[in-house]
This record gives sequence, structure tokens and C-alpha cells, in this order.
Amino acid sequence: MIGLLKKIFPSTNERNLNRYQKIADQVDGLGDALKGLSDEELSQKTEEFRERVSNGESLDALLPEAFAVVREAADRVLGLRPYPVQIMGATALHEGNIAEMKTGEGKTLVATMPVYLNALEGKGVHVVTVNEYLARRDSELMSPLYNFLGLTVGLNISDMSREEKQEAYAADITYGTNNEYGFDYLRDNMVVYKEQMVQRPLNYAIVDEVDSILVDEARTPLIISGSAQKSTELYMMANMFVRTLKKEEDYTVDIKTKNVQLTEEGITKAEQYFNIDNLYDYNHVTLNHHINQALKANIIMILDVDYVVQDGEVVIVDPFTGRLMAGRRYSEGLHQAIEAKEGLEIQRESMTLATITFQNYFRMYNKLAGMTGTAKTEEEEFRNIYNMEVVAIPTNRPIARIDNSDFVYKSMAGKFRAIVKEIQERHETGQPILVGTVAVETSELLSQMLRKKGIPHNVLNAKNHEREAEIIENAGHKGMVTIATNMAGRGTDIKLGEGVRDLGGLHILGTERHESRRIDNQLRGRSGRQGDPGSSQFYISMEDELMRRFGSDNMMNMMERLGMDEDTPIESKLVTKAVESAQKRVEGSNFDARKQLLQYDDVMRQQREIIYKQRQEVLDAENLGDIVLKMVDSVIERIVKAHTQEEIVQEEWDLDEIVNYSVATFLNEDDVSADDLKGLDQEEIIELLKEKAHSAFAEKESLIEPEHMREFEKAVILRAVDSKWMDHIDQMEQLRQGIHLRAYGQNDPLREYQFEGFEMFEAMVAAIEEEVSMYIMKAQVEQNMQREQVAEGKAVVPSDKQETKRKPVKKKQDIGRNALCPCGSGKKYKQCHGAEN
Repeated sequence: MIGLLKKIFPSTNERNLNRYQKIADQVDGLGDALKGLSDEELSQKTEEFRERVSNGESLDALLPEAFAVVREAADRVLGLRPYPVQIMGATALHEGNIAEMKTGEGKTLVATMPVYLNALEGKGVHVVTVNEYLARRDSELMSPLYNFLGLTVGLNISDMSREEKQEAYAADITYGTNNEYGFDYLRDNMVVYKEQMVQRPLNYAIVDEVDSILVDEARTPLIISGSAQKSTELYMMANMFVRTLKKEEDYTVDIKTKNVQLTEEGITKAEQYFNIDNLYDYNHVTLNHHINQALKANIIMILDVDYVVQDGEVVIVDPFTGRLMAGRRYSEGLHQAIEAKEGLEIQRESMTLATITFQNYFRMYNKLAGMTGTAKTEEEEFRNIYNMEVVAIPTNRPIARIDNSDFVYKSMAGKFRAIVKEIQERHETGQPILVGTVAVETSELLSQMLRKKGIPHNVLNAKNHEREAEIIENAGHKGMVTIATNMAGRGTDIKLGEGVRDLGGLHILGTERHESRRIDNQLRGRSGRQGDPGSSQFYISMEDELMRRFGSDNMMNMMERLGMDEDTPIESKLVTKAVESAQKRVEGSNFDARKQLLQYDDVMRQQREIIYKQRQEVLDAENLGDIVLKMVDSVIERIVKAHTQEEIVQEEWDLDEIVNYSVATFLNEDDVSADDLKGLDQEEIIELLKEKAHSAFAEKESLIEPEHMREFEKAVILRAVDSKWMDHIDQMEQLRQGIHLRAYGQNDPLREYQFEGFEMFEAMVAAIEEEVSMYIMKAQVEQNMQREQVAEGKAVVPSDKQETKRKPVKKKQDIGRNALCPCGSGKKYKQCHGAEN
């Protein structure tokens, strides 16, 4: 019955594949005619296509011919001829969808066809990769093909000069990382001369490993930050206090939500320790925040799992890939709290100058496409948030890998003994094994156990990712044992060595289930490429985090009743289904969190787009006089309406205040008096002040050379916009931190955030207008005025490249004896913690 229904109502995926198959047949049909062309005739097709596009022919109409040309050129230049399934994947990418293609199916070659087709418009195509190694590799591999066809290729990486970046973006095709594209966008919206911008308008992007960038890293904000002066003493004091607390007695930990809370006893201890009456008094907000961060740092954040310490610095470990995220710092003081915990030099907190999430950056492209081996499990998210369908492209050859049911053990110790035993047995036959771990510490524990057994192996984790390409390249050779965290050489193929096919191919051994099915599928997908043999097996224990968080109690009770020991596994489809069900729940929860984050971030997105659009207009404008006068008019309307409210009788209007403000902001001393305004209604007062302000502006203009006046206007407006926008970002972040508390008052936090965010934005616009009015009308114009950036920022993001180290702040800080104590007690330092010195 189900089979019959499927025939009558095929799925969206099947409909797409049927359509793509017809296009692939069309492309194939053009092959023979192109074979007869000379190299020169083939490469000249690009000019012909460009002319047809400029004459109004659509890219969709050109697709079969353009793909056929790329196919023939790839055969001649690279020695690679795309298969029909690769042409189907390329069609999905051109349509702005996600092509789900298994490992080893040649995604890099697939991308060349839609990249070429879309580059014909001359608006630029961006190919986005997860790291600079892959960006460089792919651009070097594919440049000969594009150059043969008459297209230019640029590479955009982090240590380039502005001129080099401009050249890279001016190319027909640009390769780079998600981080660098996002940062260039933010930096372009901080420049003070339009000639300093590097990006063109965002046209078409193909995102490689799209699930990693648009799902796993979707909540990661790209931040341009500058340092902010804040006390470091409090981090040390909060850390020392937290060290005195006892679990359950002073604080409780919720494993499911990874939350830690002080108990009543703990609160009392905090009040005694810091010599205050009430920890939750408004005056102690700062102290409370520091204690919470110290609790998180000491109890939730685990060394060698969440972060590692390298060269005296705390470096974050990416929970999804196991990579070190050098240059990225935890926000809200958590990073400093960890530094205090580890006894390191505490570095300054930073202020945000510009920020955007990957979700909102990539949604700005006119057309967005992606490719990966694992996206189907997140199909709903891609459709809802990015308007992209996930199309599962069939493999060129059938998958021959055997995926075994999970082995479930009672204890972690029993599980690891069984893992080592299996590794030993398979290693003795010479079969290569890739062992996948979730955390750095697991990979090191396993490595230690294998060393004791004398089994040679390679470890690939966040502490050893420099040799990644070399280790992964050899992982399919006879007798190789490779332990890797979840990154497992993403983006690189594991090719089988000589004689390995006869041994069963590469065996994948998962040491635990990840909370996301995609990550498990990604690990499995390292084996069985292009129809190769292979196998996979996951080992689980009742003590694993996923099992503890999601109802392993019933299963544990069952194992107890059956009298099972630590070394006997359960192998059951039922258990595997239970694990997958837990994973689905976590994925659903994570999707909801990302969706909610996007709803909050959309408030900032709308505001950012308004500010950046207006900023661009300022950079492009030849004469800003009209914009300045509109700002002055707006300031006049606000001040007059504030002092001439309709419910107050006209005789009681505060006309002196209007005059004082006007003279202080945009008029000369004798331009207006209270007597001039007497007897006029609200509209008449506004009109009079506007007339006088416009007259004063015209007089100022007449005294200054036009080019100096224009430069002065731009410098003032850009400075006002940038400084107020940076303050606004900080205020919005503070609003967001506490907005969830509104739920206690039966208010929807999101609606409150939207409403208050709008009010704050309006207030920021008013402040910009006021500052511009005052400086333009009152300030002296310098002859050699130069525009300057309000602040120099630094990119803070997950990156493979070690960034320049910030200068540490000394732990000890000089605090004046009569200054307020940094602990937040409200007492003078000499009467509080200064009394100890």
C-alpha cells in the first residue's frame, strides 16, 4: 500500500531527482559535439555565453550548454569527467539548494559547474569552505579549469592586505572561509572611505560542509572587538570563594541543562565571604554575575573537554569538531573566570564594535547553495531558515559499507575494555581502523590504553591538528590505527591502501554517540567511499553523557535485573532506536534554540541593515547638506514637541528651555529669544526655528570651501553613527541578557525585546541627530580634516590560525583606598577587601 502511494505521490526529493536526471541526459547529449572543438574554440564559449546573458538570456536556459562545456574542459584540463550524478548535484546547487552527496563523490568537482554558470553574470561567485587549508587547496586544484575557460580566480584568507583582498573579490570566482567573508562584511561597514571597502554586493555563494557552517556554527557570532577596561580583581576573589563551596550543600548542578545554582546555604556563605547583607540586592549585580561565572568555570567547564591550556592561554575546543578555536574567547567574563580558575594571567574583557551571526550573513546573498555528506536530518531547519531544499543525490556506485547495531555496555570501563579488545583483534589482521571520539580527553585515555597494549597508532585531536592532512591520508593504509575527535579530517578523503579491500576496508569504531545524528553519520561516512568495502560499529555505555541525560535509568534497571556484568554488551535494534530517539530530541531542542536565537537576532539584523545602508549612503554621497538639515529639522521637532505639549496651556510652555537648547545645539546666541516664540503655536515655532537653522547653516557654508565643508560633514556623521552604534550594540546585548526574566511577569520576552530594542534604536537615532546637529552647526571646520575610525577592532572568531596574543592584564591591580571596592559591596576599598592588605 505504502509502495503504491509513493508511486502515485512521489516525494519532493524524487521529483527533483527525476527532473535533474533529464537535465543530466541533456548535458550528456551535448558531449559529442563539444569533443570535436579545439581548446581555443571550447574556451571561447565563455565569451559567447556572456554575450547571451547580457542580451537577456537566463542562466537556467544556458545551463545544459554551460555544464557540458565545463564537463568537457574538466576532462581535458583535470583529467576528470563529471558523472551524471555529479551533474545532478550541480543542478541542485545552481537552483539554490543543498546537494547531499556522500564522502568521496567529488563535491569539489560538482561545484565547478554552477560556479562557472553563475560567474557568467560578472557579479562574483563565492565558494565558502570551513578552513583556509581547504580554501587554498580547492582554489589551486580548480584554477587551471577556470583559467582555461577564461575566468579569474581569487583566494581570500585572513593575513591578506586590503589591496590583495580587493583583488580577490574582484575576481569572477573567490574562494575563502565563512569567517573571513563575514569579517570582511563587518570591516567594510566600519571603513571611513568607500575606496577602503573590499567586497562587492553579495551575489551567489556555494557553502561546502554547509551543515557545519549554517547549523553547527549558526549561533556563533562574528565579532569585531576592542578592549574595555574592567577590574580583574573580582574574578580572582569570586574564584577563591567558589573553591570553598561543597556540592549539594552549597550548590546544585543540573546535568540536563548544564546549569549550576547556589543553594540557600551557598548564598549565606557568599554574603558572609563578601561582607554584604543581601547577594541579590541591585547594588550587587556585578558581584552576583562574577560568582555565577566562577561557578560555571569551576563546575561546568572541564579542562581538555571544553577548553585546553596552551602557552599560558585558555583556548576553546569546538564541541562539534574537536578543533581548537584559537583567537575566540568566551563572552560575558566566562573566559576571565576560567583564566582565574587555571591560575593564568587575566586578560581584558572586550567591547563589541560590530557583530553578525552566520545565519544572518549568509541570508544576505541573492542566491545561496550548499553541499555536504549529511544534511537530511536538518532538512526542516534549512527549509525554514534559509529557504533551501535538501536533495539527496544518489551515489555513483552502491554503498558497500556494513553498519552494525550498537553495542551497549553497563559501564564506561567495560566499554573501553571491549573497544581496546576489538582494535587489537582487527589490528592483528592488518585492517585499518578509525576510532571516533567526542572529547579530547577520551582520545587521550584511549591512546594511553593502546600504548599499554603496544598497539601503534596516531592521535588526531585539537592538540595535534597540524598533521591532520598527513594522518588522514594514511588512515586507510594496512595496519593503521587512527584515533580522531569528531573533525575526523572533514573535507578530505580516506583512500584505501594496497590489499585493504580484501581485509574488509576501513573499519569505523565510534566510542560514543554524539548528540547529533549528523556527526555520527559524518564519522560513518569516512568509510565506504565510491563503493569501497567498509564497516562501522558504535560502542555505548549507560554512563555516557547522552545516555545519562536522556533516560538510561530504565535500561540500567533492566541490565541489573538480568544480572549482566560490565563486559557483556547488549546488541539490540531496540537500543539503537532508543538512542536515535534521544538524539532526535536533542536535535529538536537545538533547532528550537537556534530558531529562537534567530528571532532575537532578527531585531539586530533589521537595525544593522538600516544603519549600514545609511552609512553607505553617507560614503557615496557627494553633498550631505540635505541629510544634515533633515537631522537638524528632526532635532527641532523633538525639542519643541517635548516643551509644547497640547495638554498644557500655551502660557505655561517652557519657551526659555527651547531657546536655551536651540542656542546650545544649532543656533547662534542672538538668533532667537523667548519673545520671538511667544504667541506662536507648536507648528509655527517649529517652522521659525527651522528657518533660522537653515539660514545659519547656509551662512556657515558660505564661509568655507565646498570640499572642506563636504569632508567635514562626512567626518562628523560617520563618527556620530559609529560611536552611537557601538554603544547601542552593547546596550542591546545587556538588554538581551536579562530579558528572559520578563517571563516571570507573564510577558513574552521576545516581544518585550523587540519593543524595547525598537525604542532604544529610536533613542540612538535621536542621539546621532543631536550630535551631528551640534557639531556641524557649532564646531570649527579644520582645513586639513581627516576622517578617522572611532575604534580599531580585532576579529574574534573560531579560526585555525593563531592570532596575535593580546597583552595580559596583571592579576594585581592598584585600587585607591577611598575608591569603591570592586567586589560590589558598596563600601570603600579600605573598609572592605583593602583592609586585608
